[in-house]
Amino acid sequence: MQNVYGKANKYTTKEDRLFILTVYKRSLLKLLKEGFNPFADNTALLAKRNAKVKRSNAKPSSEVDTEKDQATGVPAMSIKEAFNFGLKLKEKLLSKTTKRAYENRIKNFIKWVEDVHPEIHTIDKVDRKLVTQFLNHVLDNTSARNRNNFRVDLSSLIQVLEDNDIVATNFVKRIPVLKSIPQRNKTYSKEKQEEIYKYLEKEDTLLLLYIKFISYNFLRPIEVCRLKVGDIDLKNKVIKFKAKNSPLKTKIIPDLLINDLPDLSTMNKSLCLFTPDQIGGKWETDVDNKRDYFSKRFKKVVKDPFGLGKDYGLYSFRHTYITKLYRALVKGSSPFEAKSKLMLITGHSSMSALQKYLRDIDAELPEDYSEHIK
Repeated sequence: MQNVYGKANKYTTKEDRLFILTVYKRSLLKLLKEGFNPFADNTALLAKRNAKVKRSNAKPSSEVDTEKDQATGVPAMSIKEAFNFGLKLKEKLLSKTTKRAYENRIKNFIKWVEDVHPEIHTIDKVDRKLVTQFLNHVLDNTSARNRNNFRVDLSSLIQVLEDNDIVATNFVKRIPVLKSIPQRNKTYSKEKQEEIYKYLEKEDTLLLLYIKFISYNFLRPIEVCRLKVGDIDLKNKVIKFKAKNSPLKTKIIPDLLINDLPDLSTMNKSLCLFTPDQIGGKWETDVDNKRDYFSKRFKKVVKDPFGLGKDYGLYSFRHTYITKLYRALVKGSSPFEAKSKLMLITGHSSMSALQKYLRDIDAELPEDYSEHIK
């Protein structure tokens, strides 16, 4: 008879195709041992099998598992095995950071199942009720936002399992998302920002330049950490970088920032632009570690001496300068014209995204309305 390829040809590497074909092999072997015949009408056998599954759902899981193993000789895929399978198929689409987040959340879920429901071992026993119970546990111990993040990752992997016939349906999609209030860094006052800059001119000029990339070019801290010397084109006054919403983005470099840059022409273009000790050097570590390093350095050099609370951080400089620029632009034009110009500068993917951002950081403030409430 013809070979069974299923959806294996969707995957590009031999390793991935063998992985999914192995799953097909297990499933086909299971059906053959149950008596299914590819050359005969299996309607009666299918009805009998469905009736048996229905009866099994009413029995203790340990008893069902024993019967299943004895009848088929092929145990159901374990929870860990199933999630590893799903993650393997997704990993080519994920960044290292995102993959690590998936791995940590799946590890937490599996540990919770082992501690709270030690009788559950296989993926076919994972259902909406179980996942909801786990998400409630996450909510009780952390936050609604973290609970929602767990829900998204679990749903994404369960969807892969559904697409590959490991589970019947992605029941996690029917679990509602909880409303959560995101935390944002506050905007610095003009006086506080100038005071910090003046202080850093004496205490830490490298950290000050790092902050100016956030302030003048509106980069996120992690985007600054990804920069290489070769990403800075001083001749054409542009910078190229990997952004949050784009694999490669190009922005102009304002003269205000160019005037503060050292001579980069003689440096190796593959060097990291920012390292702990210098501009242009080697720094072999993950980009998340680089961001954490500068966050801690900012806390030690600036936040602690200035007595700044948790609401102020490196991100606050981005909010501060976008607010400053928007209010300057809107003075000479309509709000829509100002936002259109601002969108080109900040790199927001849409006008609605920019408008939401401006509302969140309170960049849009009305004129004095005293005259109307006298």
